[in-house]
Amino acid sequence: MRFPLRSLMARFAVAAVLPTVVAFAALSFSALSAPPAHAQQLPAGAKQPGEFPRARLTAGMFVIDAAVAANDADREQGLMYRTSLAPNEGMLFVFNENAVHCFWMKNTLIPLSIAFMRADGTVTDIDEMQAETTSNHCPKNNGVYALEMSKGWFTSKGIKPGMKIQGLPAAQ
Repeated sequence: MRFPLRSLMARFAVAAVLPTVVAFAALSFSALSAPPAHAQQLPAGAKQPGEFPRARLTAGMFVIDAAVAANDADREQGLMYRTSLAPNEGMLFVFNENAVHCFWMKNTLIPLSIAFMRADGTVTDIDEMQAETTSNHCPKNNGVYALEMSKGWFTSKGIKPGMKIQGLPAAQ
């Protein structure tokens, strides 16, 4: 069987270049599927963002994808070291007792809003918190839950004290 020289050169070029293209594509795909940068900057022993249990909450017509921190270690870590949150992503803190639970922003790299809630999901207080500060943010009322979202989230959605958050997991 005879092939024209131009056809042989084209086949040789494809045979030589194709493995490189496949390797580059595989490398690019693995880089795209790697965990986001915020997950790689956590200190040793810290939970990766995807390792927290999740809850689907609703605030009026808005759906919230919340990581759940229901034990001491998870509540202590919270959203520390994260560099971003998805638009309707947050962290729900679940406590064992109805009390005043204060928060601070040490090692928290993004500004957050926090809503404090009673056991029935009623929002009692909302506060705005600046990144990497050690000021205490305490509610005026006892509660069992706190929900952290990106700064300004509650205001932008019209969520105010007296409104209810639905879908909360049972308090411990």
